[in-house]
Amino acid sequence: MEMNLRDKESQYLLHTYKRLPIEIDHADGVYIYGKDGKKYLDFFGGIAVNALGYNNPRVKAAIIGQVERYMHVSNLFYMDVQVELAEAICGISGYPKVFLTNSGTEAIEAAIKIARKWGSTRNKSGLLALTNSFHGRTMGALSLTDRPKYRQGFEPFLPDVDHVEFNNVNELRAKVNDSTAAVFIEFIQGEGGVNVVSKEFVEELFSLKRKHDFIVVADEIQGGIYRSGKAFSFEHFGVRPDAVTMAKPLGGGLPLGGVLVDEPLQEVLGYGAHGTTFGGNPVACAAGLATLRELSERKIDSHVTEVGKYLRQSLLDLRSKFPNFISEVRGLGLMVGVECKIECAEIVSELLSKGILANCTNGNVIRLLPPLVIEKEHVDLFVSRLGETVLEHSKVTTK
Repeated sequence: MEMNLRDKESQYLLHTYKRLPIEIDHADGVYIYGKDGKKYLDFFGGIAVNALGYNNPRVKAAIIGQVERYMHVSNLFYMDVQVELAEAICGISGYPKVFLTNSGTEAIEAAIKIARKWGSTRNKSGLLALTNSFHGRTMGALSLTDRPKYRQGFEPFLPDVDHVEFNNVNELRAKVNDSTAAVFIEFIQGEGGVNVVSKEFVEELFSLKRKHDFIVVADEIQGGIYRSGKAFSFEHFGVRPDAVTMAKPLGGGLPLGGVLVDEPLQEVLGYGAHGTTFGGNPVACAAGLATLRELSERKIDSHVTEVGKYLRQSLLDLRSKFPNFISEVRGLGLMVGVECKIECAEIVSELLSKGILANCTNGNVIRLLPPLVIEKEHVDLFVSRLGETVLEHSKVTTK
């Protein structure tokens, strides 16, 4: 008897993902279509990857055009598309140099090496991150990550790594010292529950940086590339980190990440100190360059700010109707968390049955990471379906 797709997946792939009960046929715009003909409004965006939605003609044309030229030659060669992408990234960020990777976790690993190399001549090796953080799954990034379900069984981690309680200024003061090489921070935590760092915490962090001379690394892998309504989420706080990691939407759907560094760090890694076979792949760079140009031409920062505000207000209105169910709505731009007073996995599953893709994180937070090109009509549809789901759930729980 011939196995179906789900049976084959179970037999041949490691069981590291609990997959949604959808067999993808195709995707277009802000919708995904299953092989069974069902249509799903995507409010998760491939985990914050698909900034322009699906099947964007400009990105697709850029990929095809680059494939017809060459797909891989290695980083031993000068590649125009790679340099053009680097120029574009530096242009929107204001940073002078970038190192390109395949993913966010690789960008974090590169940032760790930069921090340790920089600190090696200053007697500094300590790395700090925040509780509830998520920086990736490779061993260096996992050492910084403070999520027990991802860390369990992988000890020992990197030495000289510690965590500061999120938004706890007093603990930050207590743990930072002259041996601190770097502090890694998500200005808006994604996997941790869509938590926005406080202005007070950021101000104290940069005050301590001036006192103790350490590097601040902004993890913008999920919150960057206009997700927050600005190019990077740290811009909401009026600060300038020393290094910035990014990935997810950068490659327009293809694997691409990077770490930006400010001028004092741009020569820390010399020739041979770090490298990557596939990082900055020309096809991914072509997709990334097309993505950045399209986002810029669409003035996506203004759009995200406007639609994000509309989304949060619509959710706050829903909260006022169901205060016993929704406890908080938070986020920046189109990175939004709906904290529930119960576990939300069942709610997300019920939304799926209604044709809406969302995500449950941290147990009780509905995480929303839609394509940046969604319109208010899509917000209305999502909020309507969420309202229906909450109402149905409320009726069941009160019986």
